[in-house]
Amino acid sequence: MPLPTIVIGAGPAGLTAAYHLSKHGNPVTVLEADPEYVGGISRTVAYKGFHFDIGGHRFFSKSERIEALWREILPDDFLERPRSSRIYYAGKFFAYPLKPFQALVSLGLIESIRCVLSYAWAQLTPVRNPRNFEEWVTNQFGARLYQIFFRTYTEKVWGMPCTEISADWAAQRIKGVSLVSAVLNALRPARTGGPDAIKSLISTFRYPRKGPGMLWDACAARMQTMGGTLRLGRRVTALARDHNTGRWLVRHEGPDGTSEVLDADHVISSAPLREIAHALTPPLPEQALAAADRLSYRDFLTVAVILRDRGTFHDNWIYVHDDTVKVGRIQNFKSWSPEMIPDPSLTCYGLEYFCFEGDGLWESTDEALTERALSELEALGLAKRSDYVDACVVRQKKAYPVYDDLYASNVQIIRDALSDAHAGLHLVGRNGMHKYNNQDHAMMTGLLVAENIVAGTAVHDPWRVNEDAEYHEEQRSVSADQQSASVSGLRAVPRRVS
Repeated sequence: MPLPTIVIGAGPAGLTAAYHLSKHGNPVTVLEADPEYVGGISRTVAYKGFHFDIGGHRFFSKSERIEALWREILPDDFLERPRSSRIYYAGKFFAYPLKPFQALVSLGLIESIRCVLSYAWAQLTPVRNPRNFEEWVTNQFGARLYQIFFRTYTEKVWGMPCTEISADWAAQRIKGVSLVSAVLNALRPARTGGPDAIKSLISTFRYPRKGPGMLWDACAARMQTMGGTLRLGRRVTALARDHNTGRWLVRHEGPDGTSEVLDADHVISSAPLREIAHALTPPLPEQALAAADRLSYRDFLTVAVILRDRGTFHDNWIYVHDDTVKVGRIQNFKSWSPEMIPDPSLTCYGLEYFCFEGDGLWESTDEALTERALSELEALGLAKRSDYVDACVVRQKKAYPVYDDLYASNVQIIRDALSDAHAGLHLVGRNGMHKYNNQDHAMMTGLLVAENIVAGTAVHDPWRVNEDAEYHEEQRSVSADQQSASVSGLRAVPRRVS
């Protein structure tokens, strides 16, 4: 009988892989560090009957395979929800995706003229081969709109100047959107999806009644019913491959510090690539370990504030482009799903603060963070302190792999160092591959790796999954550089001029 496949991490990628393996009769054991929740950053936290979505997760994918998998796992519990989000800037609210006419009216005549002229200048004198976020967005929208609607929020998220963020990030997260496409979208009927829909411009999406964690709880339960094993509160500390047998020895620890070792033919890892690189035996070359150390992550925390519902706003979330407050984005969990709020007279806002683990914001007490959240809600005119009922703080480590200008080369160095001596180790998901993508992309990487294991051969290359969770079996006629980038799963990232 084959040894079980060990899956590190019970997030979307890991659980999708485990589900598919179990469905096809392959033994699998999932090791998850969290002692309570599955779903990773897509989990839903429960607090006194309230449910909090960590990060906000719309269920929409261009991949029919992923859509079908969602329906299979959670057939009767999806709601169709309207997409509603706005930008807060200079005391006013602007629709997002941007509605250019509404935005220009709200900005006023003089500012509007500046924006239009700035956009025209950007079209006449674009930055050739933009290297960073600022250059890429300026090409698409003009310098003035970039300053108003992109710079402040992006720098809050990443904690670095936009000139130090790779253009790859902008191209991936604002794919297909420009001022022209935003204008055309404003003139067209609302989109609900379809293979040609731009993700940033969809008008509706599906959402589980009790948050995304509902789907991952169901996935984990089904996986176990089919024979798979889930072990919570288990942190993997070492991965060693026996060169004589080809088996993997996976050491993991529990909350009490006790450790165990499991044997496996295959290991699927969605753990942070930086950590896995240092946990391997045989060890990676020093160059690869140095590359791993250069990979960085952005953390964030959510202050979920329970309030008496005054109907202040009904957006799924608001992006705060105001540098007088620290909050970057504010979710209204009731707008995601009314069933996440147990008392209809109450509502719950989730204030998201982007930070680095160990900095002053991360180390603040829950009480101090709650006080900051209430003060900033009042300053933004979104709530009154007198309506406060309760609060809960949730910290999320390594939420976002950072796309600096060296990330692609660092990832490639590590991949090149994974030789035959590490056969049977499969990297999946956002942190496992150091690729910032949505949960449907993460699911597709896990699914393809599981299919390879079931088939007994490398039928798919999961690094060819693009940001729309589409898998490209064949490459069209493209340049050598484009071909290399597509095969590696990473765009060619511009380097700084030395």
